[in-house]
Amino acid sequence: MDDYLKQFREMISLRGLTDHTMTSYSTYIRAYLDYLACILYKQPEDVSWNDLRDFIRWLQKEKHLSDRTINHCISQLRFFTIYVLHKPWDATQLPMRRFDSYLPYVPSRKEVWDFIQSFSNLKHKAVLSLMYSAGLRVGEVCSLRYEDISRSRMRIHIRRSKARSDRYALLSSLALETLTAYWFSYGKPTGWLFPKANNPQQHMVTYTVNQFISAKEAELGMPRRLTCHSFRHAFGTHLYENGTDLLTIKALLGHKSLNSTTLYVHLASNGTRNAVSPFDQMGGTFHG
Repeated sequence: MDDYLKQFREMISLRGLTDHTMTSYSTYIRAYLDYLACILYKQPEDVSWNDLRDFIRWLQKEKHLSDRTINHCISQLRFFTIYVLHKPWDATQLPMRRFDSYLPYVPSRKEVWDFIQSFSNLKHKAVLSLMYSAGLRVGEVCSLRYEDISRSRMRIHIRRSKARSDRYALLSSLALETLTAYWFSYGKPTGWLFPKANNPQQHMVTYTVNQFISAKEAELGMPRRLTCHSFRHAFGTHLYENGTDLLTIKALLGHKSLNSTTLYVHLASNGTRNAVSPFDQMGGTFHG
């Protein structure tokens, strides 16, 4: 089964997908190959659609996975079938599942400010300041290089983002002050802007950011609601509340589709809440 996994990884690499995607895709394909070897005693070429459906049921029962995660798994099985086994995929045999969507938690401006200011560690403070002030993904801020910060143009060069394209993000004056203080205090790094503490040849990993956010919430006695992405959502929401149009927000966040950006209409305090029902305008009288 190791050969199949090797071929799978090779095909992901040939398609030009990222290392993160390779790790994500490999997770359930490895589980699938183990299932075939240890439970079904079959080779992947001999698997029927019934076997695939049984694997999905087994996976959900054993791992208690959400419908959204099950869909990720089905996508990985599809990739494996087409690109490794070179067999056709029939979506009617293993359909994607419907799943519930929830609005993410978005901290207020004051909550963001108070949380960032609570950090005495300048490196952590600079990371969060950039994540919020420019709406950066955690992977984007971790992989910033010194030359990506343009003080003259007050912008940040984001290289090969999730959408596989470069973009320029805002460089906030306040964030730049914090970043400059960090830079002088941490040896003026000229390679990775946020190198690993024990290996300056590598950049900070995203797990580290998740860790210090959770640790600070625990220290402050806060409920654990903040994630790295909370600051990006807060950036988009607060921009919309300030009157910035959705196309500009889309460009700043690097969204591929405007559909992703319209989330902030729902999250903003002046979004759908300000709409007036036509029922309240009937009879020539406003009933608000």
